[in-house]
Parts: sequence; C-alpha cells; structure tokens
Amino acid sequence: MIDDYRPGDVLKLECPFTETTVTEVSRCYVSVRWPWLEVDPQAKNIRWNGQRALPTPEAHEWEIFRTEPAETVLRPGDTCLVGVPATVVHVQAVYHFDPPRVTGMLPRPASYLDLLRQGDTYDPELEDQAYALDPAGGEPIRIELLFRPYAFLEPGDELADQAGRVWRFDAAWDWHPFDGEHSETPAWPLALLSRNGEPTPEEAAAVARATAVGSHAEELDRWAGLTLAQPAAQQQ
Repeated sequence: MIDDYRPGDVLKLECPFTETTVTEVSRCYVSVRWPWLEVDPQAKNIRWNGQRALPTPEAHEWEIFRTEPAETVLRPGDTCLVGVPATVVHVQAVYHFDPPRVTGMLPRPASYLDLLRQGDTYDPELEDQAYALDPAGGEPIRIELLFRPYAFLEPGDELADQAGRVWRFDAAWDWHPFDGEHSETPAWPLALLSRNGEPTPEEAAAVARATAVGSHAEELDRWAGLTLAQPAAQQQ
C-alpha cells in the first residue's frame, strides 16, 4: 500500500474474500456481519451494530465490496463470502482528518479517498457519485498504484514550458499560467523553476528528463486509457 495519494491517481483495489453471515435481506440491500472492523466503545451518540448493508442491483448504488454468492440469491442466516474483486478506480479527492473521524467503528479514519469507478467522469451535479474509502482502514484491502499522472511533479511546482511560458502545477489536470492568458496545457519539455524555493539540481534534472519526450496529451491518453473517463477539468 502506498502512503500518500493524489487526485488523479489510478488504483487497483482487491480484498480477500472472507466468510461471514447474512443478517438481513431486503429488495435493495443485503446486510452481513462485517468481519474486520470493531465497535468504537468511546464513540458518543454513534453505536455501530457490527453489520454492513451491501446494495443489490435494485439500489442502483456502487459498492466495491461484493458477496459470493451474489447478493440477489442470499437469505438471512446464509453463510457467504465478502470481499473486493480486482477493481480499477481513480481518485477524485483526498480528505484528511485531525483528529481522526469518529464513525462508531475502529479504527477511526484519518483520511478518506473519494473514488470513481472505471468509466465514470466526475459530475458535480451528481450526489454520492464517489465512493469514500479509508486507505488505512481495518479491511485488508490491497491498493496498487497503476498510474500517477505527472508523478515527477509536486503540487505547487512552478515550471517553464517549451515556449518560455511559466506555469504553476496544482494537480494533474490543474495548470495555471502566470501570464493570465487562456491556454489549456504547457508544451513539453518542462523546466522546473521552483519547488518550495529553488529546486535542487537533481529535482530539475528529473523533470527535464521526464519531459524530454512525450507531451501532456500522451499523459492524458494514458490516464484515460486506464480510467475510461475524462478529467473533470477537461469537461466542456
């Protein structure tokens, strides 16, 4: 598992399927005893019952955890498996909590990743489009970083492009030219001008080397090929 995450990261999630028991079934949800998390005895006004409701197709909700057999054939008292099949997602946003957030469960999350499934482009008009995941939670989810666009840059970097224009990099698809002119992206190669002050020779050389070939369009194409989506900043 990687220790830090950025918006734009493309991840593959997997969690071993673990035996549990079905406690309740409705048309839209199947509740199971959650085999990993614990009740938080210090949580005030929140008392978790140790169960988790997983949606059936009737709920029209996205959930990374699934059951085997499928939710639609389960009945109360059945034994089943619950886990995460190999799933490709991309990070829409990252949230940090200090102190960790009280949810009624242990461990308490210190961060959440807002995830979008493969094929979904972020739409600010849609509620609950993203799936919130605690990357360091009690479930043994394996998180593999498949691709980080502009992995050689850090948020806040200032760079000059091939034409000499100066830009600030805030996120993979979030660039701001200092001249105020409307332009979508910088032209490679890029020269690192500032990274928390003057960059080290090694940092500048790494950026120059990474952008000696290729382009922003190629970086975007690789991301889109994995996510089957469009960056929110690119929507019309």
